[in-house]
Amino acid sequence: MSAGTQATDEARRGAFTSRRVFILAAIGSAVGLGNIWRFPYVAYENGGGAFMLPYLVALLTAGIPFLFLDYALGHRTRGSAPLAFARTDRRTEGLGWWQVGICFLIAVYYAAVIAWAVRYTFFSVDKAWGDDPATFLFADFLQAGDPGVTLDVVAGVVIPLAVVWLAVIAIMALGVQKGIGATAMVFIPVLVLTFLALVVRALFLDGAGTGLDALFAPDWSALADTGVWAAAYGQIFFSLSIGFGIMITYSSYVGRRTDMTGSGLVVGLSNSGFELLAGIGVFAALGFMAQANGIAVDEVAGEGLGLAFVAFPAIISEAPAGALIGVLFFGSLVLAGVTSLVSVIEVVISAVRDKFELSRVAASLVVSVPAAVISLVLFSTTSGVYVLDILDNFINKFGILLVAVVSMLVLAWGVRALPALAAHLNADGSVPIGAWWRLLLAVLVPVALTWILVQELVGAVEEPYEGYPTWMLFTFGWGAAVAVIVFGFLAARVPWRPETSLEVDGIDRSGSTGEEVR
Repeated sequence: MSAGTQATDEARRGAFTSRRVFILAAIGSAVGLGNIWRFPYVAYENGGGAFMLPYLVALLTAGIPFLFLDYALGHRTRGSAPLAFARTDRRTEGLGWWQVGICFLIAVYYAAVIAWAVRYTFFSVDKAWGDDPATFLFADFLQAGDPGVTLDVVAGVVIPLAVVWLAVIAIMALGVQKGIGATAMVFIPVLVLTFLALVVRALFLDGAGTGLDALFAPDWSALADTGVWAAAYGQIFFSLSIGFGIMITYSSYVGRRTDMTGSGLVVGLSNSGFELLAGIGVFAALGFMAQANGIAVDEVAGEGLGLAFVAFPAIISEAPAGALIGVLFFGSLVLAGVTSLVSVIEVVISAVRDKFELSRVAASLVVSVPAAVISLVLFSTTSGVYVLDILDNFINKFGILLVAVVSMLVLAWGVRALPALAAHLNADGSVPIGAWWRLLLAVLVPVALTWILVQELVGAVEEPYEGYPTWMLFTFGWGAAVAVIVFGFLAARVPWRPETSLEVDGIDRSGSTGEEVR
């Protein structure tokens, strides 16, 4: 790609105005709902304080190296996920579209959880859930009946969900800097301050120390359990937004002489720092709840929807200044959710723009409007919570995890792209990339993630997920996981427009055998 072509292409696609904006946007993507409601419980269940050792090892040997890989792909090729793979080797383009399909499905259900958090922010003021938060969530708010699919609309969900999508569409239409970058510049500092306030308030609750003891008391025997190490690698992988196109896309919007490895360290460590902060805040609050009810912490500890929309409302109802805790907690979920949703849908918008040469506004509407319609149809109904639960489980485990393993093996062994990517990172990076990086990505990380994948696959086959009806699991679970693969390789057969260059460093990849990228 010539210098003139590069300048024209980057002006058309948009860009972050500075490294700082890129870092905040990347942190905004990485810091999502899972940091708040998944990490504390995973750490608690896997050795408490002792879990921090495998967690740190996983961060340094898998999380940050994979983050560097995504950065190198996007930054070197200056393209969305499909274009980045195509410019690396034309035969690998389908991997990029596979990632795009995954992001589209995540977007349609992720928005629903944000909408719930919006409603619960207001519910916190008068503690609308009463004395039974679980019944309120499923029966009164979501109106969930038996597992199945219905078209019965829940008015309390459809309105905030529509508002969330309108806000996201506006952000995406504004562009890379004025939309995504500006949102990150505002939301991330506000999120950190909001969550810090929540943590400080939680630490002064009676019983907070009991909760923190439960979280951080080390069980050193857990380090001998391979499942604990698998949990550490799984947590790092899912919490950093790596392996499914987000960081490839974001890094393509950064100036060419940017220190990508230094940026990766900042993002990786910031994400882990926020997870630790979330653990402190959540378990301090759980300790209060346990003491108030005269029970052990393990009886109130949980993760996911149960923690956010059942356990925390119970805490809010009993805690001094509970309304403040509720607004801070659910407000944090909204902020973290929006910055992550924006990054997920941007993967799809960027790919569509690159493939069809659409304007920013046109691509935003072409992608976001159908996503919003599907989201409203599926998740503003009385069956929405069940469809969401199944889709989230299967797309995370057999979508994101699988495409990451396949992509890594293809790049490392299929097209031998790692040396060229390492050289690119080393050109301006502050962290030298050597043989250790290639060894980790070619051997250790694929082995670790494959082990997790096999465990999850065996578990899913032996015991149907949450006892849902088989037809639902095959439609919204296995069916969705297979559909994104099929979509990926069908989309790769659509030709690029003649004006779209597949060159990188002056080498045309349209008929590449893979040798040129070495």
